[in-house]
Amino acid sequence: MNSLRQAVQLKEIATKPKLFFSFFYVLLKLFYNTEVPIIKFRNLLFLTVSLLYSCSDPAGSSSSYPSRDLPAPEVIDSNSLDMPLPNPDRNAYFGDLHVHTENSFDAYTFGTLSDPAAAYRYARGHAIPHPTGYQIQLSRPLDFYAVTDHALFLGLVREAGNTSSAFAQYDLTKPLHNLNESVDGGILDILDRQNLYRPFARAIIEGLEDGVIDQSIVEEVEKTTWQKTIKAADDAYIPGIFTTFAGFEYTSGSGEDVNSIHRNVIFRDTNNLPAFLFSRVDNRDPERLWDWMNNLRSEGVESLAIPHNSNLSGGLMFKLTDFNDVPFDDDYSNKRYLNEPLVEITQTKGTSETHPLLSTNDEWANFEVEPWKKGDKYYSQPSGSYVRDAYLKGLTLSEKGQTNPYKFGLIGSSDAHVGGGSENEEVYFSKVGILDGTPELRGSVPFNWFYGVVAKVFSDSILAEIDGKDYIAGSPRIVHWSASGLAGVWAEENTRESIYDALRRRETFATSGPRIKLRFFAGYDLDTLDIKNSELIKNLYSRGTSMGGTVKLQAQEEPTFFVWAVADALGAPLQRVQIIKGWLENGETKEKVYDVACSDGLSVNSDTHRCPDNGAKVSLNDCSISGDSGAMELKTFWQDPEFSPDQEAFYYSRVIENPICRWSTWDAIRAGVEPRSDLSTFIQERAWSSPIWFE
Repeated sequence: MNSLRQAVQLKEIATKPKLFFSFFYVLLKLFYNTEVPIIKFRNLLFLTVSLLYSCSDPAGSSSSYPSRDLPAPEVIDSNSLDMPLPNPDRNAYFGDLHVHTENSFDAYTFGTLSDPAAAYRYARGHAIPHPTGYQIQLSRPLDFYAVTDHALFLGLVREAGNTSSAFAQYDLTKPLHNLNESVDGGILDILDRQNLYRPFARAIIEGLEDGVIDQSIVEEVEKTTWQKTIKAADDAYIPGIFTTFAGFEYTSGSGEDVNSIHRNVIFRDTNNLPAFLFSRVDNRDPERLWDWMNNLRSEGVESLAIPHNSNLSGGLMFKLTDFNDVPFDDDYSNKRYLNEPLVEITQTKGTSETHPLLSTNDEWANFEVEPWKKGDKYYSQPSGSYVRDAYLKGLTLSEKGQTNPYKFGLIGSSDAHVGGGSENEEVYFSKVGILDGTPELRGSVPFNWFYGVVAKVFSDSILAEIDGKDYIAGSPRIVHWSASGLAGVWAEENTRESIYDALRRRETFATSGPRIKLRFFAGYDLDTLDIKNSELIKNLYSRGTSMGGTVKLQAQEEPTFFVWAVADALGAPLQRVQIIKGWLENGETKEKVYDVACSDGLSVNSDTHRCPDNGAKVSLNDCSISGDSGAMELKTFWQDPEFSPDQEAFYYSRVIENPICRWSTWDAIRAGVEPRSDLSTFIQERAWSSPIWFE
């Protein structure tokens, strides 16, 4: 694939004399500090050596991308255009509802200096700086965007770094003073950023409890930061052209917790928003967050919450008990159903659709599955961590006459911590700023041999030998991260009201990065419609139910499904369209994958329900792809050959592209080395529709 969706241009971030000085300075300091435990010594030494290499530019290094000529991104002058008329058949709009800036405690320590206004400029197609020193830029603007900084201590780490602020006068802020005054990515710079936040957060909480810290100072920082965030969203909002939302991230489990329980809260508009946000300091129980949202709703402030990274939740995100391990009751289910109509199925930290251990008959279940729990080197609990499993659990509740809290739609987003996401495999800059901003640090390119020899003198565990080459072994998770994803909605126009309403009614879809357009309908007597009729969509809306909706089961009636996928003009062609079914049978949950449309004139095998291989290939020499296979558009009507009017069920569609190189393969090719054999060399990008339920 020759297209690029982001332009990246690296600059040299350190000099070798400085690096050697830093290296031996750290070693001497450690040797003469007898109080440093050996484990901490090894960890710090590993970090020292690995970052020395990442900031150098030895022969054969891939720490810089080749210079590339790109067409200037389309940046629309809103003053020269009239607002487009609403489309009753609805348009596909693409956006990102999960983005962090310098106001998030973690992003700031990663070196991020982009504020919410910069993040919105990035979404419009403008270049912004990456913490490592290069520019990041979309090749096409997005349609909608939300900055969702962490509510916990919003803006406080940035304020600690500002030595002129009132908060920075407390002694506990000294390690953060002027942290981002100079972000050069050198060894001392990065070492200074390690393990800053956790002791800082503990000290704040203890200081507030003891009365050492003036609570009004902290509240003023959080309140002012939130007001500036709202203003940035309002300033960037261009109705009809570019939509912005005010939002934040609520984290129930983080820090020393091993499970990731996160939600992004998105407000419908910016009228009468609360002065303070709800964070884990207020309560760690998500049900209390929903109570807070309901209270605001009673005052005319509408919002929704979007869970994410369920794949890292250790089975807790979609369990059948509440925060206190009490089985669901209808009060809980109704609150969750109302406040969480969507789930983020894909992002940088992996895909949460399903797991090979859960979907043993789904050949595509292993797509960008993050294998580790957060911060741990053991496998996460699959059950309760993945979307399809949650849909099946929801059916069991519905069968009992209980409200199904897991009737949610799907979106993708980035979870970018640098102000903008890297959803493109070809130009990937990862997630955590200076900590993974080069191929060496994310483990896709071998460690420099010289520093590797030095490192092995002190510890064999610093590096992992793969294919006879040494790779950084310190963070096995990062190499499994993904260039993902985007949220898609079907809305009448590009305004807050229209897009939010689409989110609320779950007429949404997710993509792993490409801008694939995906429609999905179901209903009775749809098979009488003409697929070539110019008013097909109008007729489907009038006679059927779109994704995110529910169809009433009718005795002796068999529904028809319609799915229509259009490839991204800058992406790979489509290979197949699938419909995934989940149902209850004799009290047991069942699932099945059906191919329903094939590219290249191929037909679905009636026995296996699979399309034949279309022969699409990827060259590992230059990542070029087959130019004679695949389709730019696939659409079809389909009926379930095993449909039963007596079974509650859900259906959603999945679209699979032809294979392309994974980002790690792109990194290796640019470095002139073989891709790692323990990683997939290629992936098949995809899109997922929200389900349609039959009850």
